[in-house]
Amino acid sequence: MCWSATADLAAGTGIACVGAACVARVRRPRDLPLAALPLLLGAHQLVEARVWHVGGGTGPATVVWTVMALPLLALWVPVAVFCAAPRESAARLALPLASGVATAAVLSYALATRPVRAEIRGHTVGYVIGLPYGHVLVVGYLLATIGALLLSGDLWVRGLGVLTAVGALVCSVLWRLEFVSTWCAFAAVCSVVVFGWVGRRRSPEPAPVPL
Repeated sequence: MCWSATADLAAGTGIACVGAACVARVRRPRDLPLAALPLLLGAHQLVEARVWHVGGGTGPATVVWTVMALPLLALWVPVAVFCAAPRESAARLALPLASGVATAAVLSYALATRPVRAEIRGHTVGYVIGLPYGHVLVVGYLLATIGALLLSGDLWVRGLGVLTAVGALVCSVLWRLEFVSTWCAFAAVCSVVVFGWVGRRRSPEPAPVPL
């Protein structure tokens, strides 16, 4: 989320371009879902630019934004991390992956059965939806997304998890104060980290050392 339609449009375009570059540099098919994450984040910002433009409400842009923010990301992130992670990390990633599947299922059902409304609040956009067991869903969402990043066996991905956790905390505080939405700035930084991760993955994997 950004503080205006113009900011969302600029950030979304830039992040999507970084995402396209990430995808173009991928050498291993199993890295593609994580490399494509900036594309998803960029598209998300562009959709919110439309939400700003129409003044919020309950229209298609609001629904698309919410679907991308809630069930899609809750599932995409742990699946992407699981695909790219070393084999020895698979067992500990099972929990965030299961949490992502369950959380995405509940959120999808909620969005299919309940209306969602966007409200322009100064320099922020508030999305109003009545979610059952909201606190439980928040825990499941964070476990699926930030938890998966932190539990990855890759140092760069863990760093992305730390950055995302800090960004989520700061942005949440500012958003709750209805001061300004700043997630787009953290999303841009995260996209650059993913770009660096993809470049590192382009290097040949070291040959196994014979025992």
